Amino acid sequence: MERATTHDEVHMREDEIGSLAEAAEAEFMYQYESTASPATKRALGIATARMGGGVCLSVRHDVTGYWSKALGFGVTEPVTEELVDELVAFYLAEKAPGAVIQIAPARLPEDWPEICRRHGLTPTSPWIKLVGAVDYVQMSHTTDLSIRPVDACDYPLWASTALRGFGMPTDGLSDMLAEALAHPGFRPFAAWDGDEMVAAANLFVHGPVGSLNATATLDTHRNRGAQSALIAARAKEAANAGCRWLCAETGKPGDGEVNPSLTNLVRSGLRPLYERQNWAWSPGGSTESEGS
Repeated sequence: MERATTHDEVHMREDEIGSLAEAAEAEFMYQYESTASPATKRALGIATARMGGGVCLSVRHDVTGYWSKALGFGVTEPVTEELVDELVAFYLAEKAPGAVIQIAPARLPEDWPEICRRHGLTPTSPWIKLVGAVDYVQMSHTTDLSIRPVDACDYPLWASTALRGFGMPTDGLSDMLAEALAHPGFRPFAAWDGDEMVAAANLFVHGPVGSLNATATLDTHRNRGAQSALIAARAKEAANAGCRWLCAETGKPGDGEVNPSLTNLVRSGLRPLYERQNWAWSPGGSTESEGS
């Protein structure tokens, strides 16, 4: 029987675990967008690229501004001025209205303030990266809702439920998410109230890491334990898949505010690893002309 992972091991391996978590997040985001059908890519203006060990994702017609982002950098290759020049050139070529760059704090170079100045990168809402050893994450939670994996026939329903739970439009984006779920690393789950799907969540299995993502509950069914139960179900699935770690990311609450997702993740056994600043880019924000 494999020995359980101790909390001391988690502490000793924070840098390694952080790298695994960043890589997993970058990969599941890449799969969500790169596996869209040609028709969906045309409708949303999707373009994806791998560069510098990370990924660049552009969704030109996304009205939410969420899906255009660059992340996963600094894990296998250093973050450099040349790399940021390259990813900015990617977004300019795609005529993206904007994008967000997400880099773990330990991966930022010393000249990051100068890079930000050159490209007009501005800090925006930070996220918190959380991790936990699978052995220490709760794998059961009581709720009056039914929690179970999602069959392929319900992928479109899962996608629309997740988007509605996040307050996002479903046109186009629902097709993108549903098409991505065929990837073998994705393990979608949902909460049901009778015949109605009321919450959605996904697990992405990436080597030793199980990445929790796309967790959203409809307004009508909040405060009924759906998110905690979905964390527990995915933790059990991750353990069965051989994962040693679970990771997740969620927004940092403002002063005097509470983020229920953060509360549920911590209560379930994950812990904050670091706060990751998001950096917003928009065309025309550079203080220098292109190629200077």
